[in-house]
Amino acid sequence: MNPLIRTNQLQELLNSGANVLICDCRFDLAQVSAGREAYAKGHIQGAIYVDLDTDLSVSKTGTNGRHPLPNPDDWATTRQRLGIGSDSHVIAYDSQGSAFASRLWWMLRAIGHDKVQVLDGGLESWRGQISTAILAPAPLETKPKPVAYQGLVLVDEILDNLASRRKTIIDARSSDRFHGQNETLDPVAGHIPSSLNRFFKSNLEGSEFKSPEILRKEFSELLGNSQASDVIHSCGSGVTACVNLLAMEQAGLGGSLLYAGSWSEWCADPKRPVER
Repeated sequence: MNPLIRTNQLQELLNSGANVLICDCRFDLAQVSAGREAYAKGHIQGAIYVDLDTDLSVSKTGTNGRHPLPNPDDWATTRQRLGIGSDSHVIAYDSQGSAFASRLWWMLRAIGHDKVQVLDGGLESWRGQISTAILAPAPLETKPKPVAYQGLVLVDEILDNLASRRKTIIDARSSDRFHGQNETLDPVAGHIPSSLNRFFKSNLEGSEFKSPEILRKEFSELLGNSQASDVIHSCGSGVTACVNLLAMEQAGLGGSLLYAGSWSEWCADPKRPVER
């Protein structure tokens, strides 16, 4: 399934009577209540709210990053609570360059849930009905079976890669943060040694994704001879990295990997090397 869906396609899908679950994933890293408040002020009719901190992350320990990925059992419990069944066609959107919607997209795709798409352009592109009704999710009667994430890279593999350089790491943070300047979110500035940088917003024209042809050209120029399956995506906390991963999928460059702990996990251990 195409990772992106256009607004007219979503409207057609809704009119078809399909089992569609729309998820409003808006969030603000600097003001964590802002996404839920924005949802209350207006959202796509029928959408539930999915929170990055409470639904798509688990508790922080100080060493596991700013948005730790739920383990498979926790994620199964959350899917039950949100009402995401095996036959649900999930549509995720936000208004921040699809960063938080892409996190939900990856978390479902990584467990084999293929019927999930991100609304191209986010809420800004929607021309359908807007509602202020706060909808509670309709939980599943039965908890889904926990499924291990595919395409997930752990910190030890990143450490091993420092010497082998078998994989190419792409960091989705802005250029200044990548280069160790103007760091406001993490206690240490810089990046994982040998990483490449592609700011996640480079995939967009306005609020919508660039064409597959342009995305393929730009990623191919960045990666050189590296294959998509040898790419590991990183960022600050495993969120905006998912936008680069989705963009590569959209470009036909499938099979890349995600380091969900990302820079916030990496820099929590002073023994790990830092490059600026």
